[in-house]
Amino acid sequence: MALLIITLWMVSIILLMRSGFSFLNPLLYVLILVQTHLYTGLFITAHDAMHGTIAPKNENLNFALGQVCTALYALFPLKNLHTKHHQHHNFVHTKNDPDYYEGNFFVWYFNFIKQYITWWQIVAMAIIYNVLKIWVPEKNLILFWVLPSLLSTLQLFYFGTYLPHKGEHQNKYQSKTQNKNHVWAFLSCYFFGYHYEHHHSPGTPWWQLWEIKEKNMTTNNG
Repeated sequence: MALLIITLWMVSIILLMRSGFSFLNPLLYVLILVQTHLYTGLFITAHDAMHGTIAPKNENLNFALGQVCTALYALFPLKNLHTKHHQHHNFVHTKNDPDYYEGNFFVWYFNFIKQYITWWQIVAMAIIYNVLKIWVPEKNLILFWVLPSLLSTLQLFYFGTYLPHKGEHQNKYQSKTQNKNHVWAFLSCYFFGYHYEHHHSPGTPWWQLWEIKEKNMTTNNG
């Protein structure tokens, strides 16, 4: 599954870098959304690596694939993300939780991003952008490389952090789950709207979270 996401992202980005589209063409906006979703897939795959679920029997391969995903996403060092993400799981909804902040959506989002983005990443991405401009039309870089990655951070934050963790919750994971709709759960954030299920079973890869949702619903209904 990790190789599929990486391959789809790479094929898509290569094709789109040389494509020509009019702003009047509705397909342009569909492709931006598709590319955004693939960017989100890269990060979700890296997230699976943080839980050791890409290659459970091969730690080196698991780390390597996770690092490839975070590098393609925005040059994130996987070790730093791993440390902060496990702080989130261990100290969820407390002052020691790097993903939680008591504030409105925009303030929370700013603090969320601030936890993970470093100045060296911004400088490095700017250098890569200016090098790529030599061969790739700048419009394509903005529409299919810069914009989708930024939209992806909003997608990840809104569906994977803000909605599940805002407010108070009567469970030890301090999180809620979205209503059952597997199609929307995949399209919105690779099943991470089923967020209680992720905290309940962090060793379950993203593409199996719907099964945990089904099991929990069966248990609760029973």
